[in-house]
Amino acid sequence: MTGADKTTLIKKGAWVVAWDAEAGSHVYLQNADVVFRGRDIVQVGGTFGGTADFVIDGSKRLVMPGLVNIHTHPTSEPLRKGITDETISPGFWHSSLYEFLTVFETDSAGAKACMQVALAELLMSGVTTVADLSVPFEGWLDTLADSGIRACIAPMFRDARWYTEDGHLLKYEWNQDNGRKGFDRAQALIELARQHPSGRMMGMVCPSQVDTCTPALIRDAHDFAKARNLPFQIHASQSVVEFHEMTRRTGLTPIQWLHSIGALDDHSIIGHCIFIDEHPWLHWTTRSDLSILKETGTTVAHCPTVFVRRGITLRSFGEYRARGINVGIGTDTFPHNFLEEMRNAMHFSRITDGTVPTAMTGDVFEAATVSGAKALRRDDIGRLAPGAKADFVLVDIEAPSMRPLRDPLRSLVHVAADRAVRDVYVDGECVVQNGRCLNIDLEAASGALEEAQARSLRNVPKHDWRGRSADQLAPMALRIDNRI
Repeated sequence: MTGADKTTLIKKGAWVVAWDAEAGSHVYLQNADVVFRGRDIVQVGGTFGGTADFVIDGSKRLVMPGLVNIHTHPTSEPLRKGITDETISPGFWHSSLYEFLTVFETDSAGAKACMQVALAELLMSGVTTVADLSVPFEGWLDTLADSGIRACIAPMFRDARWYTEDGHLLKYEWNQDNGRKGFDRAQALIELARQHPSGRMMGMVCPSQVDTCTPALIRDAHDFAKARNLPFQIHASQSVVEFHEMTRRTGLTPIQWLHSIGALDDHSIIGHCIFIDEHPWLHWTTRSDLSILKETGTTVAHCPTVFVRRGITLRSFGEYRARGINVGIGTDTFPHNFLEEMRNAMHFSRITDGTVPTAMTGDVFEAATVSGAKALRRDDIGRLAPGAKADFVLVDIEAPSMRPLRDPLRSLVHVAADRAVRDVYVDGECVVQNGRCLNIDLEAASGALEEAQARSLRNVPKHDWRGRSADQLAPMALRIDNRI
């Protein structure tokens, strides 16, 4: 652990991913020093000529900037492991949103265990900044702070909840008073995050979904974000159901409608943004959504894994970027392994487009670092440069999964992933050491999560529209037969 006035030298990093400000891109350095003092980086490259209080041997390490996750749900998704991996919901195009997420609930004790497991996985896969889209619960900010991660809290609020009575018709129960109360609470929490003594918290304004919020709530939330220079995020164009609901209500696509009410600009992030007017599943008549996103400077938060499980892909990561849209990466659901998420973003873009150059390793690394930082309105994270925060990752280049080593980022993203991550620093403090999370008891949190899942499974029939059990909704991969 380092003090605020202490200088740490990472000596002769074998490979360093440095930020070239003039070119506006990451570059490799070899056998280069990296120096940070307290919370800030003071030198990247060359040989350090000063005196260091601490020295880290970088001769067997790749030194890279901490990764920036702009969309995840850590307080709920880990509980659904083994449940929503293979969602069967034909009335809703096999989306898990409407029949599954409404019945597999997480209590407050489970939310904390979920969060601890997810944050540990994120940190151990190189994430140093996370945007946490959660329904607030007691102890939320403390749990984030105790983990050591840099957090952008996004307390979700909405005017309506989803429900179904038949498994194919989606209905909405509206309560605008609850929406306003949620927005008020979110504003108070965002201010608490800004004042947090850790210095590692910020806020994001997050009306939950485009179809569950009134135009007035979305406009007011967006105005609040702009007035305080905060990022604004909303789930939109995330399902076929939602797309058709919004076109039925408004005659416009979700993206066109958000633009029409003034909710899209460079503060705005669209969670998922898959079902736009060019998506082949929709056969829609316009072709303006991508142009709107580019012209307004809106960011897309791309979370490939959760959708690939439903047979759905963004069309595509490479195409959105080629059209000039800022695209960041999120994990959304389990596993919260960010390096694997980056790999999926790249590979499924290639499958969707039928070509390799649509998404190269450098492209996805940019999305996972500086593009994510841009979405959060930060220029001091996601890069190794003097003046940036001392958020970085040390990767063992002698790990078997990294060898033979020709191109370290390719070896890391395509093969090794978290297996080669050794140490992670946030704000100059070590939070992962030798592959182990220092501030989270992962074994204890995993045990608490299993207990929370068991409680949730018992309550499923009370919430399901047909009174089905968890085993009926999500059958086991193999039949259990204890007679053998």
